[in-house]
Amino acid sequence: MRDWLKQEPIVIVDGQGSVLRDVHGREYLDANASIWTNLHGHRHPKINAAIHRQLQKIAHSSALGLANEPASLLGEALVQATHLDLPKVFFSDDGSTALEVALKLAYEFARRTGRSRKPRFLSLAGAYHGDTVGAVSLGHIDLFHKAYAGLLFASDSVMAPYCYRCPFNQAKPERTDARLTRQCQNECLGQVERCFKRQKKKGQAYAALVLEPVMQGAAGMIPQPAGWLRHVAALARDHGAQLIADEVMTGFGRMGMGKIHEPQSLPHGLSPTPPPLFACDREGVRPNFLAVAKGLTGGYLPMAATLTTQEVFDAFLGEYAEFKTFFHGHSFTANQLGSAAALASLELLQTQRSLHARQTLEQVLRTELSSLWALPNIGDIRQEGLVAGIELVQDWHTRQPFDLRDQAGLRVCSEMARRGVLTRPIGNVIPLLPPYCTSQDQAVKMVRVLKRAVRAVFGTKAKQGQ
Repeated sequence: MRDWLKQEPIVIVDGQGSVLRDVHGREYLDANASIWTNLHGHRHPKINAAIHRQLQKIAHSSALGLANEPASLLGEALVQATHLDLPKVFFSDDGSTALEVALKLAYEFARRTGRSRKPRFLSLAGAYHGDTVGAVSLGHIDLFHKAYAGLLFASDSVMAPYCYRCPFNQAKPERTDARLTRQCQNECLGQVERCFKRQKKKGQAYAALVLEPVMQGAAGMIPQPAGWLRHVAALARDHGAQLIADEVMTGFGRMGMGKIHEPQSLPHGLSPTPPPLFACDREGVRPNFLAVAKGLTGGYLPMAATLTTQEVFDAFLGEYAEFKTFFHGHSFTANQLGSAAALASLELLQTQRSLHARQTLEQVLRTELSSLWALPNIGDIRQEGLVAGIELVQDWHTRQPFDLRDQAGLRVCSEMARRGVLTRPIGNVIPLLPPYCTSQDQAVKMVRVLKRAVRAVFGTKAKQGQ
């Protein structure tokens, strides 16, 4: 904060597409989608029009004992878009509250169904699920969470995949993918299984396993090996634990889609199945709870949703005098403006134009990022779909990290901002999450500015001895 107060902040006054402008008229590319939220670009005409139409009707009315049309339609659209058979939707305000809803539901469900008298939760090392007290209790990043230890309930952590720094083998990411190593014996899966077995010996199952599927965001954009999520979900199910999937960052197409095939003629009434919008669907994993936020409204308005099963919903049904209801709510739950924006965003996501634009952008990003391997301070390049994390190191041979006090990531991002590209570091990792409307030229500029910034901060020497 003291460093921040020493200089004038960048004050954003407007934006269009992937471009932001500050109070001095300088332009910047929004390379982290305004902290991972903006999907279709700023001032998208379709979302603008949807909000404007809703404003002609009403901006907000309470959802406590009432319903409204846009939120009802959005609930139906989310259930259909997930393909995960999660028919019940609870709306809230942001990612943290979406996790709080899942947490409270899972806690009470475990008690009511007799699964656990004292429900306990398991989450991944390096986990970050938000800044409300329940979400922080599930987090395991000391820098963020340790200061609040006295406020939190106890939860267990288990080793998460981090192939670049795997303690069990010597993955070789240079010029290739850190997860592709012949030495990998899936030791991290064994760690998860042992954790479940230890809990079982205590006579009680975990209420739930909480994780970000496919990639951990705030941990440093760390992807999970193919198949890891599917195996871990099966372990949770086999040991009587529910699965809470935090797709606040990974949802709505961020994790990519694979090859898109041109529509073919189908029998009357049928349409091509679009690529999955959610990471869980990529590996055929059905969670018991799905938390979404950030990109839900296309990055326009704060809104979140927690989707769950009919079984969980039914555990909160009862006669009035039983007081079995879910005692939780928010003033702006099911807000009409947010719902209108989210409906427009979902419609955009499922157009052929958007699908092909995302596929092209993903490939351009992958091609450009490969040029960074030549820099000696680039240790690892991690990409899943339209999310990339570039890890800075002191020495690529030894993978020696920078001390956080060196502000390596901050210095590179400051240099990028001077060159017209905005992103925010996660320690020593530089994230790139372009809005889906980003042009090929803009994506190329994002990566090349990053390359120049790394050279400006650390020098121009190239890697030797690869």
